[in-house]
Amino acid sequence: MNMKIMTSLSAFEFRLFSRNLINMFFLLVFPTLMILLFGGIFGNEPQELYGWRGTVDVSVPAYAGMIISVTGLMSLPLTLSEYREKRILKRYKATPMEPIYVILSQVLISMIMTVVGMLLLIIVAKLVFDLQFEGNVVAVIAVFLYSTLSLYSLGFLLASLAPNMKAATAIANLVYFPMLFLTGATIPIEVMPDIMRKIAQFLPVTHIVSAMKTVWFGDSILSAWPNLLVITGCLVVCLALSLKFFRWE
Repeated sequence: MNMKIMTSLSAFEFRLFSRNLINMFFLLVFPTLMILLFGGIFGNEPQELYGWRGTVDVSVPAYAGMIISVTGLMSLPLTLSEYREKRILKRYKATPMEPIYVILSQVLISMIMTVVGMLLLIIVAKLVFDLQFEGNVVAVIAVFLYSTLSLYSLGFLLASLAPNMKAATAIANLVYFPMLFLTGATIPIEVMPDIMRKIAQFLPVTHIVSAMKTVWFGDSILSAWPNLLVITGCLVVCLALSLKFFRWE
């Protein structure tokens, strides 16, 4: 891999990403506003509903699903679909720069910005509501990054199946919003009726949220194995299908 090309392209992709105000809002601003809103309404006092933890303490690891979904289900597939529709990937083939560098730089910038969004949320929650953390930092980082890669594989699949940018936008919205509101990534799954909880079990973000909560509250990664198994299945299946159906032009 040519690191000079990768660095230059990643810097270029970062500038493009930062100019997308919608992505920047939902990645950096929206989760923070949500934690300020619900924290302001319910406070962060321990509640029996949440296992004697506060609303903010429970919401922060859950919002990881929201933050990952922004880049994995909206930004990444829409950008790749746009690049293919505008023949940007095809043009790269006529240069010394392989198109794969575009995908790698997209993944790199998306992951960096996802981490930034999560760190911003944690900092605000700690400063305003005295967020409590019970887990192991390494375990939380490992689950967060692995979950991010898993959801990115779904994003690649969406980009692979969409015939054009318009279709990609429609498909991404159909996938993104159920993932956002039915998985506990915004509204706590503890307050949902049983039927919604059962539906949520079929959505990968539900298992990302559950795995994040498990390690955030001090249990080992092994304790989250049922959720990690689902996340791994999503990664393997979506990656395999993406490799089969992805088109450069």
